[in-house]
Amino acid sequence: MTSTTAKTAAGTPAEAAGTDRVELLIGGMTCASCAARVEKKLNRMEGVSATVNFATEKAEVVFADGVRVADLIATVEKTGYTAEEPAPPKPAPETGAPERDPELGALRHRLLVSALLAAPVVLLAMIPALQFDNWQWLSLTLAAPVVVWGGAPFHRAAWTNLRHGAATMDTLVSVGTLAAFGWSLWALFFGDAGMPGMHDEFRLTVSRMDGASTIYLEVAAGVVALILLGRYLEARSKRRAGAALKALMELGAKDVAVLRDGREVRVPVSSLAVGDRFVVRPGEKIATDGTVVEGVSAVDASMLTGESVPVDVGPGDRVTGATVNAGGRLLVEAGRVGADTQLARMAKLVEDAQNGKAEVQRLADRVSAVFVPVVILLALGTFGAWLGVTGDTVAAFTAAVAVLIIACPCALGLATPTALMVGTGRGAQLGILIKGPEVLESTRRVDTVVLDKTGTVTTGRMTLQEVYAADGEDEKELLRLAGALEHASEHPVARAIAAGAEEHAGALPAVEHFENVPGRGVRGRVDGREVAVGRLYDELPRELADAAREAERQGRTAVVAGWDGRARGVLAVADAVKETSAEAVRELRGLGLTPVLLTGDNRTVAEAVARTVGIGSEDVYAEVLPEDKVDVVRRLQREGRSVAMVGDGVNDAAALAAADLGLAMGTGTDAAIEAGDLTLVRGDLRVAADAIRLSRRTLATIKGNLVWAFGYNIAALPLAAAGLLNPMIAGAAMAFSSVFVVTNSLRLRAFR
Repeated sequence: MTSTTAKTAAGTPAEAAGTDRVELLIGGMTCASCAARVEKKLNRMEGVSATVNFATEKAEVVFADGVRVADLIATVEKTGYTAEEPAPPKPAPETGAPERDPELGALRHRLLVSALLAAPVVLLAMIPALQFDNWQWLSLTLAAPVVVWGGAPFHRAAWTNLRHGAATMDTLVSVGTLAAFGWSLWALFFGDAGMPGMHDEFRLTVSRMDGASTIYLEVAAGVVALILLGRYLEARSKRRAGAALKALMELGAKDVAVLRDGREVRVPVSSLAVGDRFVVRPGEKIATDGTVVEGVSAVDASMLTGESVPVDVGPGDRVTGATVNAGGRLLVEAGRVGADTQLARMAKLVEDAQNGKAEVQRLADRVSAVFVPVVILLALGTFGAWLGVTGDTVAAFTAAVAVLIIACPCALGLATPTALMVGTGRGAQLGILIKGPEVLESTRRVDTVVLDKTGTVTTGRMTLQEVYAADGEDEKELLRLAGALEHASEHPVARAIAAGAEEHAGALPAVEHFENVPGRGVRGRVDGREVAVGRLYDELPRELADAAREAERQGRTAVVAGWDGRARGVLAVADAVKETSAEAVRELRGLGLTPVLLTGDNRTVAEAVARTVGIGSEDVYAEVLPEDKVDVVRRLQREGRSVAMVGDGVNDAAALAAADLGLAMGTGTDAAIEAGDLTLVRGDLRVAADAIRLSRRTLATIKGNLVWAFGYNIAALPLAAAGLLNPMIAGAAMAFSSVFVVTNSLRLRAFR
């Protein structure tokens, strides 16, 4: 349990000051109406706001001071279900063997036994040629264990719900199968159905028959077996739907080699503290977020970001826990541990999103809450109508049982959460964190995407772009001397020139008599020459003046370098545009969005960057102060646009929160990530297009699931009531409606 006043992910209950929040595991739920009942009971408690998710079998509860967790658990138990706080996560097995699910195993065992016993019963009923003398008694012998033992979970749940004055999906199944079995017992023991030589014929629809000689053992046994099959496939699919989150939580290292008194000591990762230094050998996972102290290597972060190319790191570079050291030995100082690590925060964001509910799902929940009582009334009405019109008790009974068994609120309850589980899980694998279900609706509506320039479209750091050497001057020598002088300065432009010089000219010589001239540049003695870099030359040769003007026209900073009183060349420095930004802008346009560039830089620089990535000058907002970025977003919204904002800095946080959809670059600040609706773990703008595409695909899957779930019930119930469905066919259709919804959601796992 955690006390909090922070803003939660979309879809979870709202929190206020003086409240606590707890997550409860709910046991015994078998359909969406169960989840609706638990949620309704919890929300009736004073000071409690709860959301219950049928697919994840969890309740997210926010409660005021004075309410205890024990009170919440007691309320759930009074409703007929179980509740408990989640146990601490256990370390994943080192063997790599898949973890066994005892509940799934028990369900599979019950299914296999029931299916083996029910199959002969169904075959005997459907194929008259197989009906030998007294076949009906063999059918009874085989069907009885299926109905009593195989259907026990349904009967227990129905009885529990009855004691609490409620009805759920289990009530429909239990009443339907017991009614069919009870009718068969009456016909066998008190009617003519038990006579030797009795033959029966399987019919797809309701027809007039002699009740005393009609048995429904194939319906009773077949429906139980089919619904158990549906439950098993549903449970297995739900497990696969949540597999991405489970895999994400298990990505981290299990132990780590910490330096203690100069020696390496192997300890569990849970005992790491901020400031500890630990060793990471080639092939090992980095234990936690930190900074490289010693060593140079390449780090494979594909499991967190979806980026397949390893990133080179060295002293001073940040590394993330759960990524893999692909090269040399590293010594890392721990910066974040436990729940503060990027991996833990990613897992929490995904889990919160999966526990949330979209508004359309709340409608489905309200329907599910009243669905079962309505179906029971409809079944009684069907029985009465058939009896009144035809006077045939058998036909009336068959139609009523078909109505009971065909109804399935499960598909309604699974439509949104399963798609959300798979979509958010797949997003996490690709480095896209979706904060909640409401975000999906926003991605469908947005038509304009505002791109912050620095750190989003560009790298966010100055780099040497071009070198113009005067006639007769050696470019490499120009770089060597200018780079040596700038190496002694801390200015971002100086660092860019020094880094470029080291890359192209090699080792740099030492500097003597270094002097900083405020606002104009630096000078000093290098290799016996008086070198100056900056704006320290009053006159430039025409060729260098032209080069400086051209650099500035392209949005670059022009720096003049020379020695012994003469200007020898121009160095052009700029915040480099990311290689993938132009492609990202094309992809965003392909999604029907209008890209807009937003920056605090001057108009010349902004338009140069915009030209490079394919944004027109009319969609450039330059010289915008950090506090005015929100005004730009709101101005676009006042024009009737639905705005998405992509940013990574502290000064982007307010604009991200104000936008209809905020996309925070995960390489940016915590404030930006907290304010965004979608977090892009990788610093690649193309992921923004992927995120919107995945969100839209997930939303489309949810809507497709709901159309199927509502459409199935709207179409199937009248067919059953009209006598056009045999109860066993109805049972098969009901079982596979839920399986269809979950399987449709699983298609999101293939998103690329």
